[in-house]
Amino acid sequence: MSPQAGDEERVVESALRPHSLHDFIGQPKVARQLALVLEGAKRRGRTPDHVLLSGPPGLGKTSLALIIGSELGTSVKITSGPAIERSGDLAAMLSNLAPGDVLFIDEIHRIARPAEELLYMAMEDFRVDVVVGKGPGATAIPLEINPFTLVGATTRAGLLTGPLRDRFGFVGQMEFYEPAELQQVLARSADLLGVELTAEGSAEIAGRSRGTPRIANRLLRRVRDYAEVEADGRVTREVAEAALALYDVDHLGLDRLDRAVLEALVVKFGGGPVGVATLAVAVGEEPHTVEEVCEPFLVRAGLLARTPRGRVATEAAWQHLGQPLPRGGIPLGRVTADPQVSGASSEALFDA
Repeated sequence: MSPQAGDEERVVESALRPHSLHDFIGQPKVARQLALVLEGAKRRGRTPDHVLLSGPPGLGKTSLALIIGSELGTSVKITSGPAIERSGDLAAMLSNLAPGDVLFIDEIHRIARPAEELLYMAMEDFRVDVVVGKGPGATAIPLEINPFTLVGATTRAGLLTGPLRDRFGFVGQMEFYEPAELQQVLARSADLLGVELTAEGSAEIAGRSRGTPRIANRLLRRVRDYAEVEADGRVTREVAEAALALYDVDHLGLDRLDRAVLEALVVKFGGGPVGVATLAVAVGEEPHTVEEVCEPFLVRAGLLARTPRGRVATEAAWQHLGQPLPRGGIPLGRVTADPQVSGASSEALFDA
């Protein structure tokens, strides 16, 4: 249920991506603002301001970048921040851009610092200085580049440096999708994939997709497989429920790893607080996986809370797992002292 795209999934996504703002579903505020930016630039006959799209993975940042190129009638060059290790790599890429081209840099917050500093001048003055030679004999040769539009995408906007963030003329914050919007995404994808999807089946998949179109499309393909093999090919509510149960996706959208984290926190550690490293060992995963893949959705769903002393399970987590609440309640995972029980304490059970 990770919102990150796999290598094979990128191929499928490219066929499902919308090609215009009119076809783009969801993000109404960002789409409206972006439409005004593009239309104003086209009427002036100039390149649009540089665009920064931030938000969790799987919400359509890459799709919007490709749509910008399509709306402008120019080509889009795609790269990623980790791939740009030296300023020379970026200079070569910028010098090959045609007038009005769009340069899309995914995960732009991970770009190397020397390349980022080169990007400042390119974004403002459409010029880069290429350094030739080393030591006292080094010479900076100014290189003019064609006007272009930079579209940066980031899942960690807080990691962007101030000078880079300030050079973007438009910043769009992507939000999680509502179930009704995800049903529109699923209907469009089902039509493109040739899947017969009922309204009830669409609602069932949308409700388990964590507000993320990428996850919704992924679940649709898995339910399609089940429908074609185990049923008559139609994706109904019953077929969707059976397929998603087979793939360990419950009604809230939790998968096997999410439930394992919650069960370890609630059953083994009494609701916490407990450190993420201890929690990761309990479920047999790396701390980074628990922190980056599981926790964001568990926190957003109100099942887990991060505290200075560690992770704690909320009351909703106990109820979701069908576990009885501790005596005295569980405010943010802390077991409240019961005056009737000798030795009861309100202190945290596990250190972070």
